[in-house]
Amino acid sequence: MNVIATIIHILGVVTMGSSGLMATCLLTSLIAQDGAQTAFLLATALTLLVGAIMFFPTISTPKIVSRQAGFLLVSITWSLLPVFCTLPLLFYMPKLSFLDAYFEVVSGLTTTGATILSGLDHLPMSINLWRHELNWIAGMGIIIFAVAILPILGVGGMQLYIAETPGSVKESELPPRIAQTAKALWLVYAGISVLCIIALKLAGMSWFDAICHAFAAMSLGGFSTHDNSVGYFNSVPIEVVLTIFQLVAAINFATHFIAIKKRSYRPYVEDMEARAFLALVLTSCLMTAAVLYRDGTYDNYFTALRHATFNLVTIATDCGFASQDFNQWPIFVPMWMLFLSCLSASSGSTGGGIRMIRTIILMKQARLELFKFIHPNSVRPLRIGDAIINNKIVTSVTGFIFLYFISIVILVFLLLFSGLDFVSALSAIIACFNNAGPGLNQVGPATNYASLSDFQTIVCTFAMLLGRVQIFSIVILFVPEFWKK
Repeated sequence: MNVIATIIHILGVVTMGSSGLMATCLLTSLIAQDGAQTAFLLATALTLLVGAIMFFPTISTPKIVSRQAGFLLVSITWSLLPVFCTLPLLFYMPKLSFLDAYFEVVSGLTTTGATILSGLDHLPMSINLWRHELNWIAGMGIIIFAVAILPILGVGGMQLYIAETPGSVKESELPPRIAQTAKALWLVYAGISVLCIIALKLAGMSWFDAICHAFAAMSLGGFSTHDNSVGYFNSVPIEVVLTIFQLVAAINFATHFIAIKKRSYRPYVEDMEARAFLALVLTSCLMTAAVLYRDGTYDNYFTALRHATFNLVTIATDCGFASQDFNQWPIFVPMWMLFLSCLSASSGSTGGGIRMIRTIILMKQARLELFKFIHPNSVRPLRIGDAIINNKIVTSVTGFIFLYFISIVILVFLLLFSGLDFVSALSAIIACFNNAGPGLNQVGPATNYASLSDFQTIVCTFAMLLGRVQIFSIVILFVPEFWKK
């Protein structure tokens, strides 16, 4: 019973915290007089009431979180919190179905950026702010999840978190306690977000658009205040600013912390994961621009480079903005962009997918196996830089990548079974699973996910949740042995 009470207590804390976020949007609505005041007032009051009912009766219960309870808590929190976060949307748009509202909120909280809403330009300021607040808060929550929650569950842990970032991030350079580490990373995240807001304002955005798009860029969430996303602005300075900050957000925030602490760029140079990420993405920009120019999509190479760079970076980093309808480009380019979304983002960043460090480990392990075929009696450890990666980490990475791909295959087949065409099904699952946002064809950047059936919406929602919690935390609940402990 103590375990159940602990779960209820933590859910109460999270729920009351979400009511606090709603209150900021209520204040915005009151100031702007945008017509959503009643919706946020009702949503804030109801969420606070339910949170208090869960929190206060369990406040004196001894807090016991076993690994089993931890996995259960993660799954319940990610599944239940969006229910309360739908309330402002449902109260303001009574014709919006709960399933569509739930999809929209899950997309925000998982920083996916896929949307079912249209007419974003005409939504009340507070509703748009609510969507972007979900992006921004969840972005930092993802980093804290990797640093604080996974260690409790034994999936990753602080040691694996550091082991996955060889080079710049050493245990001695991070604050010694998880709470201190979380605070340090939070300050870095918030500070860079402020810089992004100022840069977007100077680039030509209004203050409100700058705040919303900075929230989406730093969380790699991809929501926009306009149906045409960043294409609405048609501005090179804005695209340059967003491209830079998306790249920043896709690099390990612990690396940013060390670089700021040392006041040096050296931590970035020493971080193999960051180097590999930047080299892959920037080389891909040059290559895809050449393809677009070769095929006559744009009249000159520099125009092709502009559009290829912005749209490739936003998909590769799992953000999900769009400035062009890349669904109309030669199929190689958008498919390459979706491929990059699977592996580009760094560990400890706000991005999704496999993460670059796992890609590096798997590639080095494959090369090591080839070496052992040639020299079967050799003893050669797997190294990344100067660090030796032990077999436990290699096994964990191999298991994760298997689950990653088999999950995508199963979910794609579910969408195909529902009648969706292959390109739409494949791109929707890859985009949702990697939390990258738009896909192709029926779910391309010029449309959204509103045309999906209820079953297809459920599958894509599950894909977003599964990808965001890094698979293990949900999949383990389906293992019979988990419930026998």
